[in-house]
This record gives sequence, C-alpha cells and structure tokens, in this order.
Amino acid sequence: METGYAKTLRGAIAGALAAAVWAAQMPLDKRVFRSDFDDVALLGALTRTDSWPAAAWALHLQNGALFGAAYANFAPRLPLPSWARGPVAASAENILTWPLTALTDRLHPARKELPAVFTSPRAFAQSTWRHLLFGVLLGEIERRLNAPAVEAPSYCAGVASSNGHGRIEHAISVAPE
Repeated sequence: METGYAKTLRGAIAGALAAAVWAAQMPLDKRVFRSDFDDVALLGALTRTDSWPAAAWALHLQNGALFGAAYANFAPRLPLPSWARGPVAASAENILTWPLTALTDRLHPARKELPAVFTSPRAFAQSTWRHLLFGVLLGEIERRLNAPAVEAPSYCAGVASSNGHGRIEHAISVAPE
C-alpha cells in the first residue's frame, strides 16, 4: 500500500519541476504576450537584495512544490479524467488568487519597479497560460510518479503446473481437420 508521505513527496517533486519549466519559459511568454509580468521577479522583489534571483527561484519552486504536494493528495478525489485534473486545479488557483494582484499593485514593496498587472488583460492572459502549462505538467508528472505499481505477471501462470511439468494442453496440439 502506498504511504501518504511518499505520495506527497512525489507530488512536491512534480510541482517543483512544473514550476521550474514555468519560470524557464517566462522570457518567451513575456515576448509573446507583450507583458513584463514576471512571477519570479515579483517574489524576488520581496527580498530587496542583490541576491533576489536565487531567493525568487527558491520561493517559486517552493510554491510549486507545496501546490504539487497538496495536488497529489487532492486530485484523485476530483471527478475528472486524470488528464484534466492538473490543468483544472492550476486554472482554479489562478482565477481564485488573481484578485490578490490588486493588493500587489498597491502594497508590494517594489511596486514602482514592477508592472501593474491587476487591470492588464495581457498579464491575465499570460498568467492563465502559465497556470495552464504548470497544470498540464504537474498533472502528467505527478500521475507518472504516483502511478500504481503494476504487478508483473508470473511466467508460469497458466503455462506450468504446480509440479513444474507444464500443462498437457500446451504440449499437444491437434489441428482441426
């Protein structure tokens, strides 16, 4: 039987990997959506130090891992096909937390250096894309990491008898006339 700890850990690994891909592709989606919205920079600006990129990546990967850990335990209960669970969960999180960007625009310590995103349709589309990508990756990686163990079929099942001499049906072949 699968332990909850192992399942949760593999979910966290899946979430961190999906978050890493999210962050790595951001320079491309910033060009595609023509928006400077950058989740990692948003997190890094909290540190207000020269080492913000490392701290920001660590926070971003941590957030992905936490979401992945929760997802691994919650997703099997969703009444959806396995391929839809990750994208739905990540998209729901995006929609539910997007209003908090209004607070970020007003209260973030580095708000003057960051683009305002709450009222930007481009930033919302960009965030939607990122969460969809994260959800697809999270769902698939977690599904593979937490796949149920498949019991290997016995070589002898149905071919050999308990005395090791096989079954007579396999030894005699009679062709129909």
